[in-house]
Amino acid sequence: MPVFVKKVFLWGSVAFLIYFVAFRPDSAAQMCKAIGAGLMAMAVGIGDFLTGVMT
Repeated sequence: MPVFVKKVFLWGSVAFLIYFVAFRPDSAAQMCKAIGAGLMAMAVGIGDFLTGVMT
C-alpha cells in the first residue's frame, strides 16, 4: 500500500477518534470499556490455557 494512502487512513482515523470522543463521550467510554473487557477475557483465557498446560 502506498505511503500516502496509509497516511490518509491514519489521519482519518485520528480525526474520527477525536470527533467521536468530543461529540459522543458516553459512547466512546462504553466502547473503551467493552474493548478492555474483551482484552481481559482474552488474557484470562490465555492464563487458563497456560495453567492447564503446566499442570
